[in-house]
Amino acid sequence: MTSTERDLMATVALVLYLTGETQRELAAAIGLGQAQISRRQAGVTPWSVADLDRLSRHWAIPVPDLVAGPEHAARRLPASRRAQTLGGTQTTIPAP
Repeated sequence: MTSTERDLMATVALVLYLTGETQRELAAAIGLGQAQISRRQAGVTPWSVADLDRLSRHWAIPVPDLVAGPEHAARRLPASRRAQTLGGTQTTIPAP
């Protein structure tokens, strides 16, 4: 697995957290099954260019910003896409 693939997996995890979406909700929004999202996030199946386009449209984050790292993508996530409240425990995303 490349560092770009690890960064994209971390980006997807962070944006899911920030939006409050589940893998199931993301899957439905971009035309995949939850198991497909899970395999991509586990590194079993790589994210495709078509997947990047769908993620970009769904989250309104340009593709170059999605692949520029989790923190960068998080800054580009429109406020309207963020969850209203983020409660509970803090999620830590390991550094690559």
